[in-house]
Amino acid sequence: MKNFFVFNPKSYLYGQKLYDLAELADQLVTEDISIFVTGPYSDLAEIKRRTKHIIVTAQHMDGINPGRGMGMVSPNSLHNIGVGAVFLNHAEKPMSLKELINAIKKAKDLDIKTIVCADSVEEAKAIAILKPDIILCEPTDLIGTGKSSDSIYIKETTEAIKTINPEILVMQAAGISSPTDVYQVIKSGADGTGCTSGIVNAKSPQQMFIDMISAFKKAL
Repeated sequence: MKNFFVFNPKSYLYGQKLYDLAELADQLVTEDISIFVTGPYSDLAEIKRRTKHIIVTAQHMDGINPGRGMGMVSPNSLHNIGVGAVFLNHAEKPMSLKELINAIKKAKDLDIKTIVCADSVEEAKAIAILKPDIILCEPTDLIGTGKSSDSIYIKETTEAIKTINPEILVMQAAGISSPTDVYQVIKSGADGTGCTSGIVNAKSPQQMFIDMISAFKKAL
């Protein structure tokens, strides 16, 4: 997994509309581009059942073992239904350092890939020390704005992370809303990108998804 795209519908979609896009994503996976798809916890098992190639991804989990933890998200329960990756420390679900360390450790124990969010160069450097699989460099003030990170920020954060640990993949996805954004981000040196509102709010989410993956391919 070198290059990747993440479709993260957050809580915009659930049920059949989400399943349809997950099945489309499954058809768009190639040898060159892996695709992660998130969804509400209650839909993850069904997404996994309906697909073969995408990496089914949880939007959060807690670094707990089976036992106490009322209302928390159990890593073991996610692993049990075939979840292959998890977002951690998203701006909409921030975590303390201790919580993040515990969750990354638990994910590694279960072979669940970690996508950890950072909203600054400094935070990205700190997170890199924890050795997640992917760091999402996403300035909080750009989320959902349609304005993407500039090439200087992309290159600066990518270089900072790779200097600490070259094995960590870097995702740049703030404000991605068009195929052109996808193309420019990958051309600027990111390993991966992704989208939420640009796809779910498009006139044709399916066609936007297809066009974004096509733009990704052209940038490689």
